Amino acid sequence: MLTEAKKAKLNQFKAVFIEYTIPKTIINDFDKLRLHHDLAGEKPCMMLSGDTGCGKSALIKHYYDNNPPHFADGRRKVPVLLSRIPSNPSIESTLKQLLHDLGQFGAKSSKRLKHGNEIALAESLVEQLKRSGTELIIIDEFQELVENNLGKKRRDIANQFKYINEKAGISIVLVGMPWIDQIADEPQWSSRIFIRRFIPYFKISEKKELQLFIRVLKGFANRLPFSDKPRFEDLDIALSLFAISNGCLRKLKNFLDSALTEALISDTVTLNKQCLSSAFKAWRPELDNVFEMNVNKIQGCEVEQYSTFKPDGPQDEDPFIDTLFCKKVPLVQLLKK
Repeated sequence: MLTEAKKAKLNQFKAVFIEYTIPKTIINDFDKLRLHHDLAGEKPCMMLSGDTGCGKSALIKHYYDNNPPHFADGRRKVPVLLSRIPSNPSIESTLKQLLHDLGQFGAKSSKRLKHGNEIALAESLVEQLKRSGTELIIIDEFQELVENNLGKKRRDIANQFKYINEKAGISIVLVGMPWIDQIADEPQWSSRIFIRRFIPYFKISEKKELQLFIRVLKGFANRLPFSDKPRFEDLDIALSLFAISNGCLRKLKNFLDSALTEALISDTVTLNKQCLSSAFKAWRPELDNVFEMNVNKIQGCEVEQYSTFKPDGPQDEDPFIDTLFCKKVPLVQLLKK
């Protein structure tokens, strides 16, 4: 099994975040929004969306970890508040979640707050945000607000965020699935959302997209805990990893984490093709092993349409429409497009 030293290496790699083009742009957006905190005028807000597994949560956690809470002048400072919309949210549960993530909603909270006086909760949150020196609020899972609260209830919660944005003087970043753009239809937000970013899946059908995917693979390879770095940029390995992930960053990273575990257990000196093959067998033994195929035989698919949510459809239809991928084909055919 894994020694403590090997567990440390594995955990270090699991925490790796690759700042490729789009994440770098978004991180720069966050920094710019924080600058508005000390400036006069309205505080612009931002919407960050992307399909499941594209890297949204990893990105905002990476940013939060690099701007953590700390103590200054005898007070706990929270420059970046990272929170989320609770499941089946109400105004009360949403405000309580924000206070909890700010570290201000616990055993010492007043009875008035605990019993859910919405006005008191909102006022307390604004006060604590100012005391904590918060410069940016990032709210994950914002699609929960779209999925579970239609009509007046959703507008009421949106109004609370408008109140926080105005009274605390802090920019807010809304993060979630592609359909959070429906919140932009709310009059409270349509003029406030100044920046919109979407994180797509990786693709390989165009040269620039293939180069980006390979650059990310090399980034992961260089951060593996081996002096002999694997050559993930070799076409057979790159296409195999794309076939496994279909361009989804989370699937790619989860597989590499699993492969590294196998390599550390077996005491190999690098994460070579044999280790990747063994990891694939352990992961999906019922499938043909892509790492044992000729490069011309490796099949996979690219995203064609991202998942959507249509609440206004017939009642007997599922409002959630899954991500649509192209028909599985030899990946070398996509390279020739």
